[in-house]
Amino acid sequence: MHAVGIPQEIRDRIAKRRGRFEIFDRLDAKKTALAVIDMQKAFVAEGAPVEVPLARGIIPNINRMADALREVGGTVAWVTTALTDAEGAHPWTVFYDHFTTPEFARAHLAAMTEGSELHGLADGLDVRPEDLQVSKDRFSCFIQGSSPLHDVLRDKGIDTVVIAGTLTNRCCESSARDAMMIGYKVVFVEDANAAVTDDEHVWALINIASAFGDVRRTDDVLGMIDG
Repeated sequence: MHAVGIPQEIRDRIAKRRGRFEIFDRLDAKKTALAVIDMQKAFVAEGAPVEVPLARGIIPNINRMADALREVGGTVAWVTTALTDAEGAHPWTVFYDHFTTPEFARAHLAAMTEGSELHGLADGLDVRPEDLQVSKDRFSCFIQGSSPLHDVLRDKGIDTVVIAGTLTNRCCESSARDAMMIGYKVVFVEDANAAVTDDEHVWALINIASAFGDVRRTDDVLGMIDG
């Protein structure tokens, strides 16, 4: 996992504006969901087309938080990306036409096709039958039309989302931003998210702490859970 975090001078600046760096001190388990984003083989497995090597190191922390929340009645949601329908169509025309090479687009779409070998959740994740499994077709699982997660969590009375997974600076950051803007309290877990580089990881953490949620470590989250 990443061994870096938000520099102290930036933490101090954020704390001055917010009143303190961390806002949320307690997680009511029955109103809290751990959203584990895109921990699929396509991102986690060695040699995968969108491999994030450091994502393999966050699996134990994700499992620890999932187990702790379940024990006291919290919700665990495994969110995966699926981008193609039965005819092979996908919703990301601008992304694939302008932000990828044709070769990357083919490999990415193949990996993100439901039922493909790389689409499944990574080895080592402790997924239980009582957990939610939700599919999304955008970077953010909370943007309108992307997934049913918001409706499911709203029906369960969830008001707080703990974000873990990969990539820190893409799907995880996008989901955290949108979650806050539709009314969730957000806790973004520093040592349970992973990006390709330390710089990308840290800048995403700074963005979240600046305006969208708390940035905490796994041990902090475990200590905050109140059943």
